[in-house]
Amino acid sequence: MESPIDRIKLSQTGKDQLTKLKRLTKVDQWNILCRWAFCRSLAEPSIPSPVPIPADSNVELTWRVFGGEISDILLIALKQRCHNDGLGTEKETLANQFRLHLHRGIGYLAGDPNIKKIEDLIAIPLKSQP
Repeated sequence: MESPIDRIKLSQTGKDQLTKLKRLTKVDQWNILCRWAFCRSLAEPSIPSPVPIPADSNVELTWRVFGGEISDILLIALKQRCHNDGLGTEKETLANQFRLHLHRGIGYLAGDPNIKKIEDLIAIPLKSQP
């Protein structure tokens, strides 16, 4: 499946937050933490605030590196979320919403005082199950 998102360059704030998460969870790869962050944001019912996010760090990921083997599934989830939010699924909308969801999710994870180790990260989706 062709992605409307080729590359994403993180903000310096996002990079700093991911660095904190890497230290706490011992997950060494940016892309894995970014997947967690993206899914964490998608789990929120609200639409991310349309704030400008600078691309001012040196961390850049391609969509394929970000998504890995589940990149098609993540793209479908993004499209479904945009559709559900009434935003449409045009290329620019998807790219913008991906950036907003990714950075919002990074902020949620980095700001969660309960995340002190990888087990805490894994417990997040388990807590939300009925």
